Amino acid sequence: MTDTRHTSRCIVHFDLDSFFVSVERLKNPALVGKPVIIGSKEGRGVVSSCSYEARQYGVHSAMPGVQAYRLCPQGIFVRGSMSDYGHYSRMVRDIIAAEAPVFEQASIDEFYLDLSGMERFFHPVEWTQRLRQRIIRETGLPISCGMASSKTVAKVATGQAKPNGEKFIPMGEEKSFLAPLPIDKLPFLGGKTGEQLRKMGYHYLRDIQQAAPEHLQQLLGKHGQSVWERANGICHSQVAAYDERKSISKEHTFEEDHTDLRLIDTMLKGMAEKLAFKLRRAKLMTGCVAVKIRYPGFDTHTKQVTIPYTTDDFRLMTVATELFRQLYNGKPVRLIGLRFSNLMEGNLQTNLFEDNIKNSKLYAALDRIKEKHGQAAVNRASGWMRQTPESSTPNFFQVSDEDSSIE
Repeated sequence: MTDTRHTSRCIVHFDLDSFFVSVERLKNPALVGKPVIIGSKEGRGVVSSCSYEARQYGVHSAMPGVQAYRLCPQGIFVRGSMSDYGHYSRMVRDIIAAEAPVFEQASIDEFYLDLSGMERFFHPVEWTQRLRQRIIRETGLPISCGMASSKTVAKVATGQAKPNGEKFIPMGEEKSFLAPLPIDKLPFLGGKTGEQLRKMGYHYLRDIQQAAPEHLQQLLGKHGQSVWERANGICHSQVAAYDERKSISKEHTFEEDHTDLRLIDTMLKGMAEKLAFKLRRAKLMTGCVAVKIRYPGFDTHTKQVTIPYTTDDFRLMTVATELFRQLYNGKPVRLIGLRFSNLMEGNLQTNLFEDNIKNSKLYAALDRIKEKHGQAAVNRASGWMRQTPESSTPNFFQVSDEDSSIE
């Protein structure tokens, strides 16, 4: 790394190396140096992460476990623990939060820091190096970092610094740094877009840099301009300050206080399903579930639990109903509420270690239906209640219904 005293923007990107594998190696040092694969080699299980030793055999994330086993039969398959990974992720986040003026947690193992203007108080490169060493020392996890004038270039720099390294791109050298890299190194390009570009003769980022933006727009539509800008090191995306209070919630107030546990169970599951859909649509995961019960006289009680990060309907339904059972004291219920908090950006639609490709595709299909026809178009049977004038079930539905929103 070199000096950053004259850069107008100073963005740092931290990425924990093979995070899941690294945590498993902390738990079991015998795995160090071995081809470790997080996932199952049986059924429709998928690879959620793998060590660099396993990658040498062609294994990669999201690959079917049976295919990974064929490529690397000597690989050590480990069933992952999102609870452990969440614990270590929070450890890293807390260290960064104690040091950084502004930071964003982009995923369970990825962080952005904005040090712009801080050269008046400290040397950004030296500060970043000290922070990286503190993370390694206090957690035992390898972590790489990149520094540049934008989030995109900093992220690419981190990728070039791996494993367990650091790389700084001085202001004005973004374009020359990116030019010789394959187009696949550009973040968020997408497999189909990359394939389309290669068919048109774009193999390296320099090829995109030399193209006319108008041509890329004709080829890729509205995303063409963005691809051209990012390939040229142009990115104005800001570091979104981490907000630990971010949450999504929903409440139902009953017209009559009652003890119909079947109805409450149905409504609670329906709330969990709706909130999980909103999380997936916002590309967020939750790591904490809370249930609120209000009895007559505004006697209100809440109970929450930290969980492995997920947006899976069934798991969230299960946690919510279990919390209700633990909290419920037998009195008539006036209000029931559900809140998901400790939100994190990510695309994990299901628990990586218990669900498979088939389930992931099912969630994607259901979400597309809901996007097109509304959330009521399709629901789990356990989260749905038929309401007709002829229904023998009393109409206990709410006087007020607090719309869910991410705060």
